Amino acid sequence: MDKIMTLLEGFGLNTAIFFCTLLGALPLGLAIMFCTRSSNKIIATIFRGIVWVVRGTPLMLQLIAVFYLPSLIFEWAMPRTVAAIVAFIINYACYFSEIFRGGLDAIPVGQYEAGQVLGLTRTQVFFKVILMQVVKRIVAPMGNEIITLIKDTSLANIIAVPELIMVSKRFLAKGILWPFFSTAIFFLVFTGITTLVLNRCEKKLNYYKL
Repeated sequence: MDKIMTLLEGFGLNTAIFFCTLLGALPLGLAIMFCTRSSNKIIATIFRGIVWVVRGTPLMLQLIAVFYLPSLIFEWAMPRTVAAIVAFIINYACYFSEIFRGGLDAIPVGQYEAGQVLGLTRTQVFFKVILMQVVKRIVAPMGNEIITLIKDTSLANIIAVPELIMVSKRFLAKGILWPFFSTAIFFLVFTGITTLVLNRCEKKLNYYKL
């Protein structure tokens, strides 16, 4: 029973990291996307540089940096789970920002112009005409990133966060194999459910023909 409870705690931690990352990365990614498209060249350059660095370095390295650098520079130790969530949010926000940017850039400029001719402001055009078309375009690439996130939560064990993989490795070191298979089933089920939800969302958005 103790082994099962330990595994369940690992399940819960992976799940918490996943949902906290989504809640933080989606709005942050949108904000970063607007910053990279800013008319202020300094702001745009800074945020494009941040996105380039984050996308060009391993998530594992970012986890280590977020956890250890505050203690080395400011002598302040960030809780391990919090550090993992922060690193995941920053990483996935940068990837999401590029997906948002690609979806927005794919919309013909003529649609903005047509909306303004009809008397709509740019904000009204965006929310009433453009937004759902962008959502339709980004569902598939966003879904791929979300599914990758499910599996990437296991990287939190790099900074000794007791998530599922780390717990399973402890059992495996003692010659206990069944938690290893339970871990595989957890990720398969989690990924399967998420895939079904994303497919359903994509079908719902088929109304918005491109």
